Amino acid sequence: MSNFHTWQSGTAAFLAVGLTAGAIAPFVTGESALAQSTSFSDVSSSYWAEDFITELAQRDIIAGFPDGTFRPDAPVTRAQFAAMMRKANQAFNKAEQRGSTNFVDVPSRYWAYSAIQDAYKTGFLTGYPGNVFRPEQNIPREQVLVSLANGLDYSANSTSVLNYYNDASRISSWARTPIAAATEERLVVNYPNVKSLNPQRNASRAEVAAFIYQALVSEGEAQVVSSQYIADPTPVAQNFTIPAGTTIPVKYIREKILVAEEDEQLPLTLTVDANITTSDGTVLIPAGSEVVGELRSTNGGAQFVAEKLVMNGQQMTIDAASEVITTTETVTQGSSVGNLVKNAALGTAAAAAISAVTGDRAIATEELLIGTGSGVALSLIQRFLGRNSVDLIVIEPDTDLDIKLDEDLVISTN
Repeated sequence: MSNFHTWQSGTAAFLAVGLTAGAIAPFVTGESALAQSTSFSDVSSSYWAEDFITELAQRDIIAGFPDGTFRPDAPVTRAQFAAMMRKANQAFNKAEQRGSTNFVDVPSRYWAYSAIQDAYKTGFLTGYPGNVFRPEQNIPREQVLVSLANGLDYSANSTSVLNYYNDASRISSWARTPIAAATEERLVVNYPNVKSLNPQRNASRAEVAAFIYQALVSEGEAQVVSSQYIADPTPVAQNFTIPAGTTIPVKYIREKILVAEEDEQLPLTLTVDANITTSDGTVLIPAGSEVVGELRSTNGGAQFVAEKLVMNGQQMTIDAASEVITTTETVTQGSSVGNLVKNAALGTAAAAAISAVTGDRAIATEELLIGTGSGVALSLIQRFLGRNSVDLIVIEPDTDLDIKLDEDLVISTN
């Protein structure tokens, strides 16, 4: 059965370690109901680590204090952690990998001597240069994770998984690969920010309990606990709805587009001009995505009707359209159209109309045409021959063609 031990400094041992009567410890209590308690006065049911702590207490891997507290925020020494691993290894069942060693700062009568030796022989802990163990040193979070990953022989597929953490640069070089492995095995629990690892901060009793419990889960020795603080870099698809009525800004490669007032349907691809994001900054439609559709002209004006949204190599149907553009400019016989067509894209019928009215056949062959091309433009000239003037719809894409969703658009993100 288990005994409790407190330190002369006032810091209590992290768990029951099963000392013999001859072990050196400042304070030892006999077995009591408290030793087996799994509920603690300072660990409420809403406490972030309550499930981890309760589960390990039920397994007699951790214990509280005689006053009924657990002191979840207290630090853990390397000796206390070794004692915990001695208990946890009853579930891990990790065999000895190497012989014992004599740490210069761990005498044989030290209370955790046997636990430290066990942790060393099973590969969970090692010492420092000079055969020093530093048993009274508080153990940092990264040491706990490295201990578990190395002791359980976890290996990482890639250290790129560490990019999940916003403070990955603070992970010690020797700890990066083991912590990557621990992350892949879902051992890492970060409170209050799941993406902040705080690798060099001293681990608290609650945090160590969470790490150990997650290791038990990984080894198939415990049930999964639901917690929002378990680091999980695996992308999870989420659906977001961009509501109908939302305006998406677009742009085009030319400053303007000229189309004839006659019925014309021109294939056109526009580019999204700015990231479309949620209120918290999640990008739903990245700038540079393509909107594929048709520019349709009628006697009442011209309108771009979107049909597909292409982004990140994927395409989806989109129901959206621009406002109807009714701005026109008249081209008359003999007029110079140099400024009109400068940096403009011409619809096929518009190019034919300009050529027919002005007599400049180069318009139908040399300008950037959208539609069916110069061959068709030349054939359409006959339609406009004999006219003294023609009205063209003038579209400025960067302002005229912003599209508004006619129906909700559902975007799935990872």
